[in-house]
Amino acid sequence: EGLIEFYDSFKEMFEFFCKNTTIHGTIRLVCSDSNRMKTAFWTLLLLASFGMLYWQFALMFSQYWAYPVVLTMAMHSEPKMFPAITICNLDPYRFELVSEHLVQLDRMAEESITFLYGINTSASLFHMNDRNIHVKGLSGIGNLSRSSFKLSQNFSLLRMSDLRSGKKHSSVGFRLCNATGGNCFYKTYSSGMDAILEWYRFHYMNIMSQLPVIINISDHEEQIEDMVYSCQYDGEPCRPSDYVHFHHPVFGSCYTFNSQGTDSFWTATKPGIPYGLSLILRAEQKDHIPLLSTVAGVKVMIHNHNQTPFLEHEGFDIRPGIATTIGIQQ
Repeated sequence: EGLIEFYDSFKEMFEFFCKNTTIHGTIRLVCSDSNRMKTAFWTLLLLASFGMLYWQFALMFSQYWAYPVVLTMAMHSEPKMFPAITICNLDPYRFELVSEHLVQLDRMAEESITFLYGINTSASLFHMNDRNIHVKGLSGIGNLSRSSFKLSQNFSLLRMSDLRSGKKHSSVGFRLCNATGGNCFYKTYSSGMDAILEWYRFHYMNIMSQLPVIINISDHEEQIEDMVYSCQYDGEPCRPSDYVHFHHPVFGSCYTFNSQGTDSFWTATKPGIPYGLSLILRAEQKDHIPLLSTVAGVKVMIHNHNQTPFLEHEGFDIRPGIATTIGIQQ
């Protein structure tokens, strides 16, 4: 036989194909030509088989062009130590030993505000002596009010003017000079409130530094129960040994939870709000000093263990009367 054969009709070529192909069932189309019922049955069966074949081809190609990726992921939860949390009630104390100097500072602030803005304020706005700490049994201290300490008049608030872009701008600042009134340093602020707060804080810290070191402020301050109504960690109530108390001259009573980071009670095993630290705080400010801090509420700082909390630079404020959620990630 030749390599290429030409058939007289399509029927002859179809019969040759059905008799020599390896496709199952095609020979039945030729052998059963005398029975049309069998021929029709095998024809339908072959067409259905080809339909299934091409349907499988379509599925495979669609899956191939989708570029599927099989990813095996294993989640491993490693316990971590919960960080240290410091909270302050923003309610600094006025001590009777320096009350005279604090009253004098309030009067100076009143005079400065009147001089700068022409607003008449009452000294009672700045000074509230509803509750003072009485320190008894300290011999040799004497009365600080009669000591040689005096508020520096060389550190005063001024209204300063400077030229910017050909226009005259007025700003508020303060001047700090040496004991003789010379070698002065000037600091200006675009906001008068910022200048007054910084000026008041400087004098306040100068006054508070006159308190004797031997005074244990913690013995005279309120207990943690007066500030923290409820404390829970991971659903368990906090213990008395879980916090450390200290006093901040500006932010008042401060408590640091998990300061050492060695107690297994503060191990964090699961993420989420129910497994963290939950506090209900009382933010009552009986001795609030408006010119020392314009914030009402609670000061919070999240820091590492055995770290001194610098609340002025890294702490943030939480306003009272609302629920606040803080999320952290190491």
